[in-house]
Amino acid sequence: MSKTQNLNRVDGFAKVTGSATYSAEYKIPGVTYACLVGSTIAKGKIKNIDTKKAEQAPGVLAVITHKNIDKPAGYQKQKEARNFGQPQQILKDETIAYYDQPIAIVIADSFERMRYAASLIKAEYTAEKHITDLHQALDKRKMPEGEQSKDYSRGNAEAYKNAEVSLELEYVMPADVHNPMELANIIAIWENEKPVLYTKSQGVEGTRKSVGNVFGIDSEEVTVHSEFVGGAFGMGLHTWPYEIAALVAAKQLKKPVKLVLHREQMFTNVGFRPYTIQKIGIGATKDGKLTGLSHEATGQTSTYEDFTEATVNMSRFLYDCANVATKYRIAPIDVGSPIWMRGPGEATGAFALESAMDEMAHKLGLDPIEFRKRNHADKDQERNKPWSSKHVLECYEEGMRRIGWENRKNTPGTNREDGWLVGYGMGTGTFGSGRNKTSVRAKLLQDGRLELECSVNDMGPGTATMMTAIGSEISGIPAEKIIITMGSSGLPKGPTQGGSATTSSVGSAVFEACTKLNESILNLASKDPVFKSVPADQLKFSNGEIVNGNGAKRLNSAQLLSNNGLSVLTAEVDSKDSEEAKKYSIYSYSVHFVKVLVNPAIGRIKLAHVVSCADIGTVINEKTSAGQMYGGAVGGIGMALHEALEFDHRFGRAINNNLADYHVPVNADIIKQEVFFVNKKDPYSNPMGTKGLGETALVGMAPAIANAVFNATGNRVRDLPITLDKILIKK
Repeated sequence: MSKTQNLNRVDGFAKVTGSATYSAEYKIPGVTYACLVGSTIAKGKIKNIDTKKAEQAPGVLAVITHKNIDKPAGYQKQKEARNFGQPQQILKDETIAYYDQPIAIVIADSFERMRYAASLIKAEYTAEKHITDLHQALDKRKMPEGEQSKDYSRGNAEAYKNAEVSLELEYVMPADVHNPMELANIIAIWENEKPVLYTKSQGVEGTRKSVGNVFGIDSEEVTVHSEFVGGAFGMGLHTWPYEIAALVAAKQLKKPVKLVLHREQMFTNVGFRPYTIQKIGIGATKDGKLTGLSHEATGQTSTYEDFTEATVNMSRFLYDCANVATKYRIAPIDVGSPIWMRGPGEATGAFALESAMDEMAHKLGLDPIEFRKRNHADKDQERNKPWSSKHVLECYEEGMRRIGWENRKNTPGTNREDGWLVGYGMGTGTFGSGRNKTSVRAKLLQDGRLELECSVNDMGPGTATMMTAIGSEISGIPAEKIIITMGSSGLPKGPTQGGSATTSSVGSAVFEACTKLNESILNLASKDPVFKSVPADQLKFSNGEIVNGNGAKRLNSAQLLSNNGLSVLTAEVDSKDSEEAKKYSIYSYSVHFVKVLVNPAIGRIKLAHVVSCADIGTVINEKTSAGQMYGGAVGGIGMALHEALEFDHRFGRAINNNLADYHVPVNADIIKQEVFFVNKKDPYSNPMGTKGLGETALVGMAPAIANAVFNATGNRVRDLPITLDKILIKK
């Protein structure tokens, strides 16, 4: 991909100038405005709800509650979790499952009138005792259904207890909230009993299916538009109750309805990273060889959904160890459902595993990287498969060089600069690199441009730019002559954007579609009088021209199409994973290094230097890949130092449900940040040799910071975030 390594974002101009249209910005004639009114208790039942004043307020078109809702067909089905993206059924009955659960939808002819009317709704409740503290619900924990959530063991599950050196440790990850710039939103329309949605979704096809299931119609009858997404981090992976609410309201009113959540509702109604308690048991020989590893985790879920993620899975394969056991449990509490958040499961699990590895290295008196090298896994012991590629050792070496690891002292609290304590830390991350079935249509237009079509959308990583880069490289058509049409139903079906699989899935389909299109062009050209039956394999198509071997004869693509009475030449493919790839374990890897400065008097932490190294196979575009790595690292910095959803458990409600009290990292928090890619092609992952980046960019950063803080201060923080009090109060 040498020609497109530094390709600018193809949608960058549209985004920075405001010409990119996000879902809530579409101008729909006759649109009405809706909002959700939330409950003020965490558990119980609605005793009475008074909507009269709201209904009589100026401009109000309707107030919908559980008493007057026209329930969709899907509400009658069993096992609702299987029927649509998120199983909480909006306004189904009087039951309250969490604080701020929607109890009414207010629709008016203007935004201001809608908000005023919503303030007039009054509800009385029969409150029940709630639990919003996971620690108080551990007696309710259970093993989730599904193969991935089963207990895992190889060798002796308790081998760590009999090791020459052993540790038993507990780590706590609080709930973190997505907080993208763009609020959750939808414009819902019904056209001839068919729903049309302009909505914030990470997966057009998934939204179509879930909406179809709710309303009892074929998913092909559902139209979804979601080309631009202003950040999501995972919150767009479900079809949420607010989207169903808008569709219900639009259907009952027979008018278009726009609904945009306000910021407080973003903390309660569209998921978050679940609060998780983890226990690690780790054993090693005195010379630093792992002999046993146990990883147990309990994550929160809601009372109406069994939410799961892969918290303990990376402990099964990341390091060479004959005896490994993992257990994963969930415990229902009275909150809204969590959702997968960037680096889902792995980011949480890496905090425990990589902190424990650092603690064991310290107890052994070993350098943390040397300890990891001694336990490098040369194959996937969990699946008994070879790696497709693995260059994590190169990430170690480059990261050490860039961060100045030689300046690290193994004894904590002994390194100072200008009165500040200095600490160095690192953390390894990994994430599976999958490939999903994807369709792409490539069209050579009469004017020589190439159009690539797919319903996949782009929540920020640069999907359109990736498609352009691969399309240009394979077709030979310059990037500026490539059009990307994406983000809407009716296009060839693309995957949901999540799980670090978009480049592998969509990129492979682009690769194959453009290859197929090139073959069609050359086959057509070989029959043209210009080449007098020159075989197709002796022709070349590049930059809009077909040429023979010595370049003496040329034919531009416009003339070729014209000669054959065509306005467009099309190639479409259904791309899927290869059988050869299934023989290998395909993972991406990240290694994050940090240098921290800690003020010994007040406990303030400064990130003096951050280096993130990654093995992601072939790098398609250096600019967008670096942006992903920077952004993922910043997300990990937030996990480590800033973010936690704090609850007042007396009332079961979050108390920092705003961007003033919920802290996220800003530019001033990071003095220097670097990114490095190994950039070696994976021979089995896909035609381009790429591996995923979006998730692994975050995984491992939080423990890297915690480990650096320990190296600086000698104080080990096992419950995130690392706040001043945890630095100053020695444990």
